[in-house]
Amino acid sequence: MNFRFQNLLGAPYRGGNVVVSNNTLLISSVGNRISVTDLLKSQTQTLPTQSSSNIARIAVSPDGNFLLTVDDRNRCHFINLPRRIVLHRISFKKPVSAVRFSPDGALLAVGTGKLLQIWRSPGFKKDFFAFELVRTFADCDAKVTALDWSPDSNYVLAGSKDLTVRLFCLKKFDKELAALNKPFLFLGHRDSVVGAFFGVDNKTNRVCKAYTVTRDCYIFSWGYSGNEGKFEELGGEGSEPPSPGTPEKGSDGDGKADVEANVGMMVKKRKGFGDYGGNLPEDCGNLLHKGKWERLRKDNFSQAPAKLAACDYHRGLDLVVVGFSNGVFGLYQMPEFVCIHLLSISREKITTAVFNDLGNWLTFGCAKLGQLLVWEWRSESYILKQQGHYFDVNCLAYSLDSQFLATGADDNKVKVWTVSSGFCFVTFSEHTNAVTALHFMASNNCLLSASLDGTVRAWDLFRYRNFRTFTSPSSRQFVSLASDQSGEVICAGTLDSFEIFVWSMKTGRLLDILSGHEGPVHGLMFSPTNAILASSSWDKTVRLWDVFEGKGTVETFNHTHDVLTVVYRPDGKQLACSTLDGLIHFWDPIDGLLMYTIEGRRDIAGGRLMTDRRSAANSSSGKCFTNLCYSADGSYILAGGSSKFICMYDIADQVLLHRFQITHNLSLDGVLDVLNSKNMTAAGPLDLIDDDNSDVEEGIDKQTQGKLGYDLPGSMPNHGRSVIRTKCLRIAPTGRSWAAATTEGVLVYSMDESFIFDPTDLDIDVTPETVDAALSDGQPSRALILSLRLNEDTLIKKCIFAVSPVDIPAVVSSVPLRYLQRLIEAFADLLESCPYLEFILRWCQELCKTHGHSIQQNSRNLLPSLKSLQKAMARLHQDLADTCSSNEYLLRYLCSTGANK
Repeated sequence: MNFRFQNLLGAPYRGGNVVVSNNTLLISSVGNRISVTDLLKSQTQTLPTQSSSNIARIAVSPDGNFLLTVDDRNRCHFINLPRRIVLHRISFKKPVSAVRFSPDGALLAVGTGKLLQIWRSPGFKKDFFAFELVRTFADCDAKVTALDWSPDSNYVLAGSKDLTVRLFCLKKFDKELAALNKPFLFLGHRDSVVGAFFGVDNKTNRVCKAYTVTRDCYIFSWGYSGNEGKFEELGGEGSEPPSPGTPEKGSDGDGKADVEANVGMMVKKRKGFGDYGGNLPEDCGNLLHKGKWERLRKDNFSQAPAKLAACDYHRGLDLVVVGFSNGVFGLYQMPEFVCIHLLSISREKITTAVFNDLGNWLTFGCAKLGQLLVWEWRSESYILKQQGHYFDVNCLAYSLDSQFLATGADDNKVKVWTVSSGFCFVTFSEHTNAVTALHFMASNNCLLSASLDGTVRAWDLFRYRNFRTFTSPSSRQFVSLASDQSGEVICAGTLDSFEIFVWSMKTGRLLDILSGHEGPVHGLMFSPTNAILASSSWDKTVRLWDVFEGKGTVETFNHTHDVLTVVYRPDGKQLACSTLDGLIHFWDPIDGLLMYTIEGRRDIAGGRLMTDRRSAANSSSGKCFTNLCYSADGSYILAGGSSKFICMYDIADQVLLHRFQITHNLSLDGVLDVLNSKNMTAAGPLDLIDDDNSDVEEGIDKQTQGKLGYDLPGSMPNHGRSVIRTKCLRIAPTGRSWAAATTEGVLVYSMDESFIFDPTDLDIDVTPETVDAALSDGQPSRALILSLRLNEDTLIKKCIFAVSPVDIPAVVSSVPLRYLQRLIEAFADLLESCPYLEFILRWCQELCKTHGHSIQQNSRNLLPSLKSLQKAMARLHQDLADTCSSNEYLLRYLCSTGANK
């Protein structure tokens, strides 16, 4: 079972900065992972690499090949973006607040604490330590907050919290020219600098101006008029650089001090530069940081009392975009400071605002809401509008064709995602309390959701509306949901009254109330083959109910501990439930016998929380499975709980097949097994002492993640530090992927067979060469069987395409039964990607004609691959139907216009 991480849904943005590569690739950080969104294809992917904690800063190289990420623990990854692998790692000594690649991609500017470091970019070098420190500037008196490179990669503009912007020259001068090593200072700001940018002359592409943006909503425009070439203007060694906007130092009235100072400066000048006769050496050229800069204007954005939180500048169009803490953004044409747009897109702080390369798209991010927007400012239209759940995801549900995934969360919202693209296409927000359970109906066009607000709602996925609401006579909190195979009966279990409510789907009337449980009913599921309903409760029982006959409880399975959840095997011949002591019990629902028991306490045992008084090995909390899910063929089961692990068990042998660790993010609690004693103080764990400044960015991890049932109202559990856990598990009906609702978001794992050599019937004569020889000899049947024995994907597809349409029936009849599953999987894959639609459908038709009886007899093992084929066909049918209908209406319109003429 080779499942690998594929994508992260439910959280497109969590904080930090966002970058745009190659004009259409939007790269953002999501916790300790990186999400890449293709704005043209409307598709998002999450890189498989993980940082040790939440990523704070990212930067992409100008050619789009390399990505630099820095996390909260100052650990940096240098990633090859096309190959999606980490090339190099480095740790900085201070927190990194800004990082930028130079325009030529050869250098990196890193603001780490008060230092500005210039590193040589590693590129594709295979050195042991590829990072090379070129220069370190220690002139700033506070944290570096903004960086920008000049077009020739020779100068860096650095803004700092000390209210100053400095212009650094990367060229290092000799001791005789030590004054040229000092930066130029842009002064006059009254708050910390948020952005500093070079402006260029479009004709010569040389720097002619600069803009600095401050947190108190001001933008300063600076003009450059070149240098005069005289050292009298530069100042000698030990003198201060010129600073426009700052008054001259006053004298004591008689001018004596000024005369002495001037004499001293003249002495230093003669001592340092006497050989050059007072003029610049020829190799220095036109030095920006020693030229004449003057402040041209100072403009206010007029958004007080809001603070400016994010900004960006586009050199080619001379445009500035700014985002404020009140959710307003503005687009201004410089240098005239003409407002083009001033709009409100959120009620929370805009934490990032970025231009793309062409300057026609604006990207905004709001960390508190998990919101990411791409807006085209000329046409005033959205290119991308995605918002994740900004509280924990509680429940999941796959559609029957595995194309859609529905999620419900504590933010009272239900979202439906397209699994292949990773995009949310509809959000339902009618619930007024946390959503606790979801269920797709058999028709695939209806979604059910249960909530703590006392309602069960039915959603129409065609018209995107709530068409039916089921309620109880008195207000109840629903925590579980189930529907029978026909879709006529809806059942929901309660948290407070311990009852199961039964409604009619057609009329919406309450049909029955099933009583008998003495604890919250957290598990509910109908048998796939008959109308028997299974329910699990904290009263240590699993009960089977005959809903249609009205007989009440048919059978009761007693346990020694509270039962947390219950699931049916897809064929309905087995029942699995987990209990509070960490056991998974497997029952025969027909005979009422206990078949197997799996002890999983040691497997699910997670890390140690910051507030735990005992070690992880001795703690009893969290050592149980809160959710279970059978595979499509019923041979293995997935189990998860309040832990960093998800366990996969083989049911027949009761052995652990695989243990997935869902995250390595140390920003979450419960990831480490052993805590460092150096972080323990007399006041408690160091990480839980709140000493943050008020102006630190509030991301999604800073919010209250608490539940009213466990904590006092308004309090933050674990001081707001999120605890890693799995709240829901679902395997796709195709069996090719599964999803887990975790603290990090919705993790999607898919079966990866691209790099695995797994032959089914290998012999010394079965080689790729013999397959090619059989094809060249005109033996397509033999070549296809040999490729199926090798189980090599490219060879199988090559042999399929080598068969002429006339020979398809003969070739299909020669395929042995044991290779049917692999052949069906190949057809499903080809339907997704290849253009020869009729050819592949012909293969599928002949396969069903020839081997229909065998497929029916072996349906349980072939079910995952058949559902994959059905999923591919359904998607193609939908695309073709949409195309045909649009063409039909277009032809009607053309015919009608021709007739009118």
